[in-house]
Amino acid sequence: MLRREFLLGGAAGVLAAWPARADAPNPFRRDLLLPMANKVDFVNWMIVNRGEDAARLGERYDRYQQLLSIGDLWSPADKRAFLMTPREEFVLPEDRAQAYVGHYLDIGFGVSITPPGVVGRMTSALGVRASDNILEIGTGSGYQSALLSYLTSKLRSIEIIPELAARTRGIYDALIARGYREYADIATRSADGYNGWEEAAPFDKIIVTCGIDHIPPPLLQQLKPGGIMVIPVGPPGAQHVLKAVKTLGADGAFTVTRSDIFGGMIIPFVPLAGGHQDLPD
Repeated sequence: MLRREFLLGGAAGVLAAWPARADAPNPFRRDLLLPMANKVDFVNWMIVNRGEDAARLGERYDRYQQLLSIGDLWSPADKRAFLMTPREEFVLPEDRAQAYVGHYLDIGFGVSITPPGVVGRMTSALGVRASDNILEIGTGSGYQSALLSYLTSKLRSIEIIPELAARTRGIYDALIARGYREYADIATRSADGYNGWEEAAPFDKIIVTCGIDHIPPPLLQQLKPGGIMVIPVGPPGAQHVLKAVKTLGADGAFTVTRSDIFGGMIIPFVPLAGGHQDLPD
């Protein structure tokens, strides 16, 4: 996610609340069987049950088909989560018609919302189970956490930009009031994500949406044995998105196994900001 440039003064004009939207008449259930095989059935079902816009739903389904064709969504649960998440609610109001394009969109504060395919593959690589305790580093627009909320009810997200953290929390709360009760499962705070969320640890899964040249030790410490972290690692502008699996050996020592979820492709992310940048080499 090309996320952190910290131009805090550049987004004052987007602090106002999003315009009111239609309500979701029927709440999400974790045993929900969403029609996914046919565009018309999906759109009609979502209109009746979630009250969403037909044009945006059609665009969501078209992007879903593209993600399937290149392997960005893996499990049935990941696919349902993508189709359930109204990405148009997490972009700037003037960009709703572009919500499902395959590139980055600016959301103010020098931050952009990640393309759907990158979000889809990073989510899929986590292998989220319904019982998993999840930590996200970098709330940003809120879209990634919203998608994860369809996979687990135990979800925390940290954003270092206070104004952005407040705005995104406001978006969640407004959506909850409109019937998207699943977003009440997302706990948020504004803090330095490098240090994780110690009192809520250990975590089954951690997802980091900013680039860094190493795996932060506090995050690794807060990951359970057998846990998975998905994180962009590498020098500025040349990161690889890694799946890091923490394993406890018979001797009591931990090892970390890394694999590149994009097969060696460089996915540029801006650096993870925070106090670790002031530490001596």
